[in-house]
Amino acid sequence: MPLLEDGARGFVSAQQVAERAGVSRSAVSRAFTPGASVAPETREKVMRAAAELGYQVNDLARGLLANRSRLVGLVATKPEVGFRAHLVSTLTAALIRRGNVPFLINTGSSPAELEAAQAALFGYRAEATIILSGSPPASFVELARRNGQPLISIGRSEPGCDHVRIDNDGAARAAARLFVARGLTRLGLAGSASGTPSIVERERAFVDEARRQGAQVASARGADTDYAGGQAVAGQLFAGSERPQAIFCVNDLVACGLMDAVRGRFGLRVPEDVAVIGFDDIPEASWDAYCLSTFRQDPAEIAARTIAHLDRRLTDPAAAPSTARLQAVFVERASTLAPFTTPTHNGVPS
Repeated sequence: MPLLEDGARGFVSAQQVAERAGVSRSAVSRAFTPGASVAPETREKVMRAAAELGYQVNDLARGLLANRSRLVGLVATKPEVGFRAHLVSTLTAALIRRGNVPFLINTGSSPAELEAAQAALFGYRAEATIILSGSPPASFVELARRNGQPLISIGRSEPGCDHVRIDNDGAARAAARLFVARGLTRLGLAGSASGTPSIVERERAFVDEARRQGAQVASARGADTDYAGGQAVAGQLFAGSERPQAIFCVNDLVACGLMDAVRGRFGLRVPEDVAVIGFDDIPEASWDAYCLSTFRQDPAEIAARTIAHLDRRLTDPAAAPSTARLQAVFVERASTLAPFTTPTHNGVPS
């Protein structure tokens, strides 16, 4: 907080700028309003005085007067974990470039935390809300809708929302075809009990496609879609005598935990003894310790499509909901076997 001329601490006001510049309070307001009528010499005096005092426009007050807060809520559970952390980072940067003020609402894991998150989101009258996959519950989404907020849903399906969706189904099926095409028919699914929409979609598609291809599938789920979940899944899938030849993991964190357990606890090699594919392409996937083959979600592309939805919705609030469908591109690294010998499309068997 700046130090004022009388030694007190506080925000510099527009009135103080006006007094320093020798102009009216309304002239200061016009000088900081794009397109407003103000003489060039007056604008110059105002800007010089503002710079000397360290003045910043009170955007919150201006937004309240215009009935437009410019606040955009990002609603997520465990926003610090895995791909979600990278997506939140990219989304906030994109919103700031657009001129919005993003604020992150962590829904927490208890009813009390969820109630506090709802109060924070709706109390500040955000002009839009972006909901990330797996959070919050449908009741939260319905409350946002009743409050008249434009809603953009990433990675899940909600009625009345604009959507940005990844082709989870297509990627998971491609993983199953890849394994079978390489002669690996004893497969494993490393899933999660979290039951988020994206995770469920990947699990179901992989199992269905693997069976359609004539492969056997052993499924196991950790408590969450994280490193510890991958370690737990490895214990389940490799405890018996008939171990899987290849495993599809519902995200990269699960894959990293599983790979470390497979090599450290069971003494197996990746990919010679078991091939592994993940999902997301977080930075850790390319580390030498993992060299994980995975399906890439591009945070920048997701953010760009989200901003496009936001622009459209705020321009035409009555427009019908729309969905942007994005592909998850396969990135091959050392955790899978030799190069493809079958026809491919975008790196996976067609």
